[in-house]
Amino acid sequence: MKEKSPQSEILAMREQLELLQLIFNNLPSGAMVTDADGIVNHLNKPYADFLGVDIEKSIGRHCAEVVENTRMHIVGQTGVAEINQIQMIRGQNIVVHRIPIKKDGRVIAVFGMVMFQDISEVVKLSGKLHSLESKVRRYEKELMNLRSTRFTLASIIGISTAILELKQQALTAAANSAPVLITGESGTGKELFAQAIHHAGPRKLQPFIQINCAAIPKDLLESELFGYDRGAFTGALSSGKPGKFELGDQGTIFLDEIGDLPLEMQPKLLRVLEEKCFERVGGNKLIRSDFRLIAATNQDLEALISRGHFRKDLFYRLNVISLSIPPLRERPEDVAPLVRHLLAEFARRSGCAAVRISAEAMAALTAHSWQGNVRELSNVLERALLAMKGEEIRVADLPFVPKGVRLSWNETEIESIRDIQAHAEKTALRAALNKAGNNKAKAAALLGIHRTLLYKKMKKHGLPLHGRDSM
Repeated sequence: MKEKSPQSEILAMREQLELLQLIFNNLPSGAMVTDADGIVNHLNKPYADFLGVDIEKSIGRHCAEVVENTRMHIVGQTGVAEINQIQMIRGQNIVVHRIPIKKDGRVIAVFGMVMFQDISEVVKLSGKLHSLESKVRRYEKELMNLRSTRFTLASIIGISTAILELKQQALTAAANSAPVLITGESGTGKELFAQAIHHAGPRKLQPFIQINCAAIPKDLLESELFGYDRGAFTGALSSGKPGKFELGDQGTIFLDEIGDLPLEMQPKLLRVLEEKCFERVGGNKLIRSDFRLIAATNQDLEALISRGHFRKDLFYRLNVISLSIPPLRERPEDVAPLVRHLLAEFARRSGCAAVRISAEAMAALTAHSWQGNVRELSNVLERALLAMKGEEIRVADLPFVPKGVRLSWNETEIESIRDIQAHAEKTALRAALNKAGNNKAKAAALLGIHRTLLYKKMKKHGLPLHGRDSM
């Protein structure tokens, strides 16, 4: 290999020095280099312009003569870097770095750099950072709210065969990602089952996005589900907005009141279910989302299909796993455990001791026909708590006339509270025995009392004790 001549080496060194000088002078921040004693060796043009000094006249002078309040010479003595320090220069608070340059453990130079022209820029950046941190915290809180589910399978209260079988079906449904259709009257707990399925499945740490199809205006439903891009419509956010399906990526989408979904939206939903992709309103970018869908309705979707109000293909796409929750009046054995659970929940919320309920009142509740299901039961108990005078809920505290009890308001035929309670209790006993096929154990469970107490009350009311019984 041909050796370089001394002239070419000198030329190369000059070019390298020229490049380093260009880099030094083109730094956007002010920079200065001194030796270990603080004598200025280099000063770039941005810093000289800021200081209002001549570069040539500054070289060879002590740094303290060029820059006020400098500590470059002190760093040269201590060998300890000073990073992000505040220095007053020309009436402004400036953020500076002072870095010792060492060779063989000895300081040979000090490099100083002005990071910002004024501390006010740092304050502005700090304000922006604080604002961003606040937004992050808010978004994290919203995300946690989205991901959180209040109900689990343990939250589903009931001892009836129907409820126990439904809980097992829900557990099976939770193990896969197939769509689930939950049907049942209003107040039976469809949302509770949806949350329980989400919580029991592999997506439980991901968002649970709930959308009530009946509560969102038709004109806003598409943008609510799929989001929108900037300028999609008048009043749209300049940054656009993600939709529920976008937010539900990796999680569960719960479409409540699916029977109220407008007919024109149904093919769009069908496409999203089949392809797992969509576009924002006003956008052209394809967005993919991996979600699990659960839908619920209190309507007969097959009847809606026959009337042309619901698409058959969408129904088949939704109805892969079907859960049908029976009304509370068809499972009276669930009333007593629900009553106990709801009373305990009311006590927990109010911070008070749990309230007792008399056997007569429990019997009246069990015999009642719950058209509003569990939601109505909860309302009745809350009203009874407000009306009660003693330490337990009695029949007189219930806001309805117990089944089989007739109240006469004829002044000459007013019944006493004791007679009303006795009548209600006898009616409830007969209803429970009839429902249980005269099985005393089952009848006692329906009424929420012990079998021994059932026998005592049957004897009290002159009801026959003979008949089918459990072993």
